[in-house]
This record gives sequence, C-alpha cells and structure tokens, in this order.
Amino acid sequence: LARASKLAATMAKSAPNGNNKQPTTSSNRDGAAGRPSPRRRSSSSRNEKNGETRPPRSSVGKNKQPATARDRDDATDGPSLRWRCSSSRTKEDGDTRPPRSHNTMHSKKSPRPSTWPLFLIHFVLPMALLLLVSNSDGIYGGFGSLPSQHPTPPLLVSEESAKPSSLPTGSSSNPKYQFQSEIDAVIERKQKQKATASASRQRNSNAADNSNIRPKKTGAGLQSSPIYLQMEAKIKTLRAKYEESQGLLQEYLEAVRYADFLKYRDTSIHDGGTYQMEAIDVYSHAIELLEDMWRDKMVKGEEVRLPVTPSAGDSGYTGLNRELFMDYESKSMEAMLCSTYSNLGKMYFMSNMFQRAVDSYEECLSYDHDYLDALTSRALALVILGKYDEAGRDYKHVLETDTDRLFLDAVTGLAKVLTAKEDAVTGGWDFLVNMLETEMPQQKQAYERMKLSKNAGVVKHYADGLKRMHLAMFAYHDVKTKNSSEAWKHLTKGNYYKLSTVGPFDAATEKERVSRAKQVFTRDFFPKGIGSQTRTPIFIIGFVRSGSTLLERILDAHPLIVGTGEDSVFNGRLDTIRNEIVKASMNTDVRVLHDKVKELADDVVADMKTRWEVIDANVHADDEEEDKNSKEERPYPLRFADKMLTNYMNVGFIHLLFPNALILHVAREPMDSIFSAFKHDFPGPGNLDYTSEFKGLAQLYQSYRDIMEHWDTVLPGRVTHIRYEDMVTDLPNIAPKIIEAAGVKWDPTVLEFHKKKHAVNTLSTTQVRKGLYSHHFKGWKRYEEFLEPLVDLVGSRAKYHKTTSLPGYLKTDTKPNSMQSSLPAPRVNVGY
Repeated sequence: LARASKLAATMAKSAPNGNNKQPTTSSNRDGAAGRPSPRRRSSSSRNEKNGETRPPRSSVGKNKQPATARDRDDATDGPSLRWRCSSSRTKEDGDTRPPRSHNTMHSKKSPRPSTWPLFLIHFVLPMALLLLVSNSDGIYGGFGSLPSQHPTPPLLVSEESAKPSSLPTGSSSNPKYQFQSEIDAVIERKQKQKATASASRQRNSNAADNSNIRPKKTGAGLQSSPIYLQMEAKIKTLRAKYEESQGLLQEYLEAVRYADFLKYRDTSIHDGGTYQMEAIDVYSHAIELLEDMWRDKMVKGEEVRLPVTPSAGDSGYTGLNRELFMDYESKSMEAMLCSTYSNLGKMYFMSNMFQRAVDSYEECLSYDHDYLDALTSRALALVILGKYDEAGRDYKHVLETDTDRLFLDAVTGLAKVLTAKEDAVTGGWDFLVNMLETEMPQQKQAYERMKLSKNAGVVKHYADGLKRMHLAMFAYHDVKTKNSSEAWKHLTKGNYYKLSTVGPFDAATEKERVSRAKQVFTRDFFPKGIGSQTRTPIFIIGFVRSGSTLLERILDAHPLIVGTGEDSVFNGRLDTIRNEIVKASMNTDVRVLHDKVKELADDVVADMKTRWEVIDANVHADDEEEDKNSKEERPYPLRFADKMLTNYMNVGFIHLLFPNALILHVAREPMDSIFSAFKHDFPGPGNLDYTSEFKGLAQLYQSYRDIMEHWDTVLPGRVTHIRYEDMVTDLPNIAPKIIEAAGVKWDPTVLEFHKKKHAVNTLSTTQVRKGLYSHHFKGWKRYEEFLEPLVDLVGSRAKYHKTTSLPGYLKTDTKPNSMQSSLPAPRVNVGY
C-alpha cells in the first residue's frame, strides 16, 4: 500500500505539466514488449510484403470466405479486427496516410483529460493494489485461471496400468507369405486413414499459419508463475529434441514424448487449448512413423508384440493390456501404436472433436479390441455423442475385462448410461448393482490396508474407486428404486471418500477473494469510453448446476451463434489481461490504457474465432470429402458463447474489455441448484471439490450471491438475468428475447435445439438430449430431512427472488406441467 501511494503521488505530481506524457506509437500500443503480437505481425507483414492494401484473410481448409464476412460481427461492431490491426502499423513502415477517424483521439495534440485526479484515485490506485498483491494465491482464485490441478508431469511411460499375462505370438519359416494377406488388408485401410489424417493436419496447419496461433502471447500473472514457466521451458526443450531427431531412428519416441507433455500441459492449464492442435499434429506424425515401422517388421516376420512370459501373480490380462504400464522403450510396436492412437483420441476429445476421438480409439482397437484405455475413452466420447447403446457395451466390456479395477471410470460412466437409457445394457441396473455389492466390501478392505501403508497415491486410487462405486449406487436408488434413505447413505459415503483426499476448505480465503473484488471494482472504477465495442463474445455466468447448458444450447441452435463450452479463451488469458491492464494504468497517459485494453479484447476475440475455425474445419472435413459440390456454405458465426460459469467473479474485467458484450446470468431456485451441486462429482482438484460438504458448499453459494449483488449495484443493468425455470416453462416466449438480446435475427429452428446433433461435454450431457420437463423442480425436497443443516447455513438466501430481466420479456402464466404440449418435441431436462 505504501508503494502504491508513493507511486500514485509521484504520478499525480507529474500529471499537470505532462512530463511523463508519451507519444502514442505502435510500440507503446503493443505493450511492455514494444512489439506487435505474433498474430498481427504475421498477417500484416504478408500483406505489406506483397504490396497489398486490403485486409488479410484467414482460411481453414475449404471454408474460405471474404474477410469482410469473416471478421464482421455486425453493423454496430465497427471495422474488422484484422483491418484495424493492419492499418495501425502503416506509419512505422513509411506510410504517410493520416490515421482513420476512429483513431483521431491518439493525436499528440490531444489535451490531458481533466478527470485525471479521479482516474488516479478510482482506477490507478485499485489497480496498483491489485498488482502489489498479485503474487498471493488468493488473487488467482479470484481473478485468474490457475491450473485446475498440478498433476505429476508425464513420465516416459504410458498412462495406463495392467499386469503381465500371456499372449501367444506366432512365427513362420516363410514370414513374407505368412503375413502378406494381413499386411495388404492393413495397408489398404491405413492408406485411407493416412490420407484423411494428412488432410486434417493440412487444415490445422493452414489455420495456424493464417492466424499464427502459436506461440501465444505471454504476459505476467499465471504466465509468469513458476509452474507456467517450468512448463514452457520443458516444452521448448522437448520441441528442440523432437526437431533434432527428425530422420533418426528415435524420432517416433521424441515425438510421442513431446506430444504427451503438450497433452499434460493442456489438462493442467485451461487457457482455450493453446497447444491442442500442435499435440494432435505431433501424435499424427508419430503414428505415421510407427505404422511404417510396423509394416517393415511384418514383412520381415519380426515380432510386433512382446513374447509370452507367464509369471506368478498373473492378473489374467491378455494382449496389449499386458504392456499398459511399460515405458516406451520396452513396449512392443503394436503397443506403441495402440497407446499413441489412444492419446491422439484424448487430444481430439479435449478439442471437442468427439467423432474424431472415436475414430482414433477405433484405430487403436483394431490392434487389440480389448485395450482397456481405448474402450473406456471411446465409451465416454460415445456418451457425449448420444450413442448410449454403444457406450454401454464398451463400459460393460471394460468392467468384465478389468480384473484389477484400474479403470473405475467405467463404473461412473455406466451409471450415467443407465440413468439415461436403462435398456442400453443387457441386464440393466442389475448387472452394475450386483457387481458393486460384491466388490465394494473388498475395495473398502483394501483401502483400509493401504491407509496403514501411508502410500498416498495408492490410498487415493482406492478412495476414488469407493467414491465412484457409492455415487453409482446413489444414482441407482435415486432414479430406479426411489429409496431416498438408501440413496442418501451412498451419497454421503461417496462424498466422504472424495473429501478424504483433499485438504480442509479455506473459508477465509473464499471470503477474501470476494471482498477484494468488491474493493477493486467500485462504481467509480470503470473509465468511460474504454474497451472494445464488439459484441462478438457472449458470456454465460452463474452458480454451478444452474441450467447454463440449456441456455448455451438455445444460443448454439441459432446458425449465427456458436457455443464454445467451458474451455474459455477469456478465462485462460485473464491473468495476462489483468497484469497488462495494471501496467498500462501506471502510465499517466490514459490513452495508453485505452489502447492496451482494446488490444487485449481484440486478441481474445481473434483467439475465439481461430479456435472455432480449426475445430469446425476438422469436424466437417468428412462432409467436404464426401460431397464437395452439394455441401452448402455454412454462415460464419457472429457470436461466440463462453460458458465459464465461475466468470461471475470476473464481470468487472469482462465489462472493462467488452462494455457492449452480452452477459447472461442464469439464476435457478437456490436449493435445487445447491443440491444438484452437492450430488455431482466435479472434475478436480479445485474449489468445486468442496461442493461435497455442507460448509464449503454454503460458503461458495454465499460468495456467488454476494458478488452478483455487488455487480448489480456498481454496474446496474449490465448483467442480464434469466431464470432457469422461465426457460423450462416458457421457452417459446423467452427464446426469441434471448436471441434478440444477442443482436441477431430470430430463427424459429432455435425452438428445436434438442434435435441438433451437437456434442455436449458437461455434467448435463445425458440430460440435454431428452426434453423439457419440470418434474425436477423442487427435487431437493425428496431429501429435505437430510438437507436441513445445509438450508440453515444458506439462510435467507435459500430463496432467490431475482426475475428474468431480458428486454421485452413478459412471463406468461403457463403452468409448469402444461409446458409439454406447447413445444414441438418435448423432453429436455438440462441442469437437473
């Protein structure tokens, strides 16, 4: 605070005479580094070198559109991002043309704003305070996007686990003829697959070249944290080794190691998929190398699997499952191929390319149809694609094959499938329940033994298994037997095992992060006329399990709006945004701050578009190949919906960068939302682990309500509130108003959002494919006697009287149960 006050005093003294005034140049507009971002440098230099004066275009595959259509949001959004960036650098290249009208504010003759003292007090001092405390853990919890977890970096081994078993491998005195038919069949299949993969990588490469998505811009905050810096250094080292190995025998090993670390980094730091496309490209290249080696070995009659070596303690695993835990040097050729295909599938999955993920898992399973890692992963992708019968078969196969219970994701997955469609599995719930009732006592005994050994990793494995088993039994009693007492018993036991592996909830830190946000973002904090005028991003915020998936699907059903899910580009860059704003605010020339904020906002929008372009090109690649002539041109989206719910903490930064962007807050009946959070197992570790305990859950909800009330006070009317219950019971009336608020024309197909074959990777995956119904309203009442202590902790906020504030929306008197007859194809339960 003393440093901040001293700095502010110095800046205040220098303000009247303008000693610290800096001319606005391309250098200080581009921030502390004094250079334009890589994306801008690339697109600009190509146009200027070729003598072009028109804005650069970007294209992905065959989806080429004019720059005006690709970059334009709508008439209110102003000139395109790339045209503005290209023209802003003409001076430093000798162009003497005067700046365009919207940049006249940057003239050197512009007087210093008369409101500088107010700006100093209300903006500079809070931002200085933010900078001084930015090294504390709490600040990241409030404003940043830390790694969701800090897993151990990948060793040079595969991620799966199994024990040796036996697999006979044949040999022949005439190997060439022995294997020729198999080789020919595989080569034919691989050639088709290779052609598709090459085309996919070319599209990824085109998108990367046109938008220069790698490397990303870096700044302070998370990007200067020790974990981040260590990861970036490791990536540079592995990339160098990979590039140096090209053409050498060990190239495939260096490629797989490099891609593995990129995958690990992407699961550790959620920043919109910085390295996803690169990892996909490297894995694909490694597969090409491995398949060439596999064919050579087959032709020569050499072993492509490990020889049979039965040993004591054999678990019964067969085939390539025997090699799951081996390091790469020890794996056989087919085990390496299977493992790499499986990891490639995971990268496709993380990039929201779910069908491509399934295709990659199936390539792995073509070598061994029992490969447990690929079976489990394929089943999850199939659930997201709504193919419950196929997913159920995979999960059942895993549970029947995985004798050591190393893939307990199958328990959770099968329970989800049975909840959505009980007849998807032969035997239905009985198959799963009989298995769990037999194995849960054994699992508990092993857990107690491991606790005595103090082996934290093994203890966590057994605790996670018991958690999954009990939560599966909760689902059974909750949806099948309707036995609330038995269901509650299993739910509390499952949550007990979950919490046994995490530290105690820090209520003080949770309160502090809300208090800090309220202190920084006051009513007078926000300078006028700052930020980008674009309306491209739409931000969906709210408490977890509030019905946000339903809102995103309504928006995504419009042909000009895209739902980007929860891998938020904005949230991933928030630390850089915060720290760049802090640095810019220290400059006495307010125009520097204006330029920096707009640049940061434009970068977020450009990254959102680039990420969508790459994913869209890959998802629709097969459509283009099958029918190039009849394929209709898809319109380029004008809006991108960001569904990172916890951005309710970051409304201040959203408004600072995007003062015109739509912010939609989904509000649900408190106890319905709170209980839904309590009974769901969120990916972790992270703050959402503590939704499994009453005190932590109540404090998280109180924090959410505190900060939402704060935003309504300091930014009245800025956040548009939507009641989840109104979407369920009054969709035909509320949906047009949602689309109107987004600034695009109404399309009646929005009402049939549940018919769209759109993959939804959230906890509401199975529910979004059903239909609108309201019987889950007040669903927590079934467990009211057990939830009384939680209701007491929530207090008066167990009621939420917030109403839908969409302009022009008037709620009808439709009763919940009469809603079904008013919809074209009822039955969607999103957010339950």
